[in-house]
Amino acid sequence: MVELKVGDLAPDFKGVDQDENPISFADYKGKKLVVFFYPKASTPGCTAESCNFRDNYSDWQAKGYSIIGVSADSVKRQKNFATKNELPYPLIADEKKEVIEAFGAWGPKKLYGREYEGIYRYTFVIDEEGKIAHILHKIKTKEATQQLYKELSL
Repeated sequence: MVELKVGDLAPDFKGVDQDENPISFADYKGKKLVVFFYPKASTPGCTAESCNFRDNYSDWQAKGYSIIGVSADSVKRQKNFATKNELPYPLIADEKKEVIEAFGAWGPKKLYGREYEGIYRYTFVIDEEGKIAHILHKIKTKEATQQLYKELSL
C-alpha cells in the first residue's frame, strides 16, 4: 500500500470525470489543487463533504485552488451525484481504483466489527510544484473546508 507524505510528489493520475471528459494531473500543472476521496456518491457523509466544498468553491478559487473529488463510483453515478447537488468541480469516476490506490486511499476498514476493503476519506492539498503540501486523514464531513483552512492557516 502506498503511503504518501507531505513533501512527496503527487501521483501522476489520469481518469474520466462525471461528463466522461479525460482529466489528469497534467491539467493542473503549476496550480494549487485539493483532491478529496470519498467512499460512495449520494451517501450522507459524502454528500455533506461534497456540498461543503461546493458551498465554499468560489472562496477556494479566490485562494487559487482547484478541487477534484474522487470515488470508485461509475460515471453515471458521479453524474447523478454532481447534477443533484450542483457540484461545480469535476468528480473522477475511478471504478478500477487506479487514482485511489495511487494516493493510498484504499485499504482495510472496519465497521461494526466487520472488516472489509474500502476507500479512505482522505484529502490531499497539492502545491504549484506538484508536491503534497498537506494531507488530512480525519475529515469532518460538514466542515471539510473550514477544517482545511484552519490546518493550512488560510
